[in-house]
Amino acid sequence: MARGHNGAVLTDDQIEEMSPDERDELMRRLARPVEELTPPIGRLRRTGELRVALVVLTAAALVPWIVHLAVTLPRAYVARNWVTTWVGFDVLLLVMLAATAVLALLRRKALVLTAFATGVLLVCDAWFDVMTAHGGDRSRSVLLAVLVELPLAALLIADSLRRGR
Repeated sequence: MARGHNGAVLTDDQIEEMSPDERDELMRRLARPVEELTPPIGRLRRTGELRVALVVLTAAALVPWIVHLAVTLPRAYVARNWVTTWVGFDVLLLVMLAATAVLALLRRKALVLTAFATGVLLVCDAWFDVMTAHGGDRSRSVLLAVLVELPLAALLIADSLRRGR
């Protein structure tokens, strides 16, 4: 009994339970050349190049947008839904931290994705906490960012990059 590329295995009993038509279909699929099962390399390369071009164009479009914001945004702004925004963000952060912990305990490869994303969310949280704080809250935000959020973010991102290699 051979193990397939994706880890799936058909046992002799499972094959025996198949109808003659199902076995014929299985044989036809197994007899197909591998090239028919995967997209041509040229198409994969073009798709990758298109994705890179899309990212480059998006980055280029972001430059004038940033300049526009820097020139036109008011220096102070009263935000609506302030509580919902912050609580919602922290709930998202909690969900991602929990998902990362669970995936780590289960030793799943998806840990790479959640750990990286959680690290990025922690950096964003630290940035916005510090930048929107005022008065006595600012020193508390800086302390929390420097002692907790940024070190944990660095750990998660570095670990995900290491595992991704």
